[in-house]
Amino acid sequence: MKTIITGTGCYVPSIVTLNRDFLEHDFYAENGEAFDTHNETIIEKFKAITGIRERRYARKDLKASDLAGFAAENAIQDAKIDPETLDYIIVAHNFGDVIHGENQGDMLPSLASRVKHLLRIENPECVAYDLIFGCPGWVEGMIQAQAFIKSGMAKRCMVIGAETLSRVVDCHDRDSMIFADGAGATIIEAQDSEETDALQTGILAHHSATFAMDEAYFLYFDKSNNQDSRNTDTRYIKMQGRKVYEFACTEVPQAMKACLDKSDVSIDEVKKIFIHQANEKMDAAIIKRFYRLYGAQVPENVMPMNIEKLGNSSVATVPTLLDMVRKGQVEGHALEEGDVVIFASVGAGMNINALVYRY
Repeated sequence: MKTIITGTGCYVPSIVTLNRDFLEHDFYAENGEAFDTHNETIIEKFKAITGIRERRYARKDLKASDLAGFAAENAIQDAKIDPETLDYIIVAHNFGDVIHGENQGDMLPSLASRVKHLLRIENPECVAYDLIFGCPGWVEGMIQAQAFIKSGMAKRCMVIGAETLSRVVDCHDRDSMIFADGAGATIIEAQDSEETDALQTGILAHHSATFAMDEAYFLYFDKSNNQDSRNTDTRYIKMQGRKVYEFACTEVPQAMKACLDKSDVSIDEVKKIFIHQANEKMDAAIIKRFYRLYGAQVPENVMPMNIEKLGNSSVATVPTLLDMVRKGQVEGHALEEGDVVIFASVGAGMNINALVYRY
C-alpha cells in the first residue's frame, strides 16, 4: 500500500499589494522608537533579504475558510473525485477566520467543518478537523493523513493550508511586509503497490520535531510597535526575526537530512525541494546547508520559489507552490514521473518537518 497525491489546487487572492504601498507607513522598533532610516531604504533592504516584491491579500468579504474552500474545489476537480468519498478533511491554519476590520479569530465551528459545509458534503463519516502547527501545518497534515491511510482508517483524504495573515499584522511593524493570504489543497489516496513497480512511489519518509524550550516564543502575539496604539487590547503576530532565521538555518537542514536518510534515497536523486516560502535568503541558506551535510553542491533549479509575487502565506505556501509547479505556472520548473521531491517547513512552536515523496 502506498500513499499518493492525486490532485492539487490553490487559491491566490486577487488584491496585489506592492512594496511601494508601504512607503507611507509609520514603522517603529519593538521598543516603540521610530526608525531614523527612510522607508525607501527599509523597503529596499526588505526586498534584498526576503525576495518579496509584492504579496496577495484576500478581498474584504472573504475569510480563511472561504479561501480554503476555493482551493479544495480546485483540488477535487483536479483529482476528479466525488467529494462524498473523502474520509478526512484536515485544515491547517493559525488564526481561524478573522473578519476584515476585526481582531478576533473565529474557530467555532472548525475551519474544516466550514469547508465541508461549503463543499456541501453530506457523508457524516467524512471527518473534518483543524490542525494548529504553525507554518509547517500543511506538511504535518500530510503526515497525519498518511498515517490514517497506512492504518486502514482512510482511503482518501484532503489536506488544506489556508491563512489570512493580512488581518493580524501590525502596520507599524516592518515584518508586516512579509505576510500574505492564500490557500492550497491536496488530495492524497491509498493505492495498492504493484509487484511490477520498479520504484516505490508516493510518500517515502517523514520527520517532525518541536523545539519548545528557548524557542517556543520566537513567534508570538503582542501589542503594536506604535506606543500610541498600545493602550488597546488588540494583538498582532510578532516575530523575533533574527532568532527565527538562525534557528531555521541550523535545524531545518538537519530535519531534512533525517527524513531523506529514512527514505533510503540518495541526495543525487532529489529533483525538487518545496520549502516554506518564508524568506528567500533564509531558504537559500537552508538548502545550501542541507547539501553541505552530504558534502554536495546545490544543483541548479532544485528550489522553485514564488515568494517574490505571493509573499509568505504561512501554511498555504508549500501546497500553493506544489500546485503551481504541477500546473506549469512556475517558470523553469516541472515534475515528471519518478521525480523525488522534499517538502519542508519551519514555523511557530517552534516546529519543523520534512517529507520525501516520489512521483
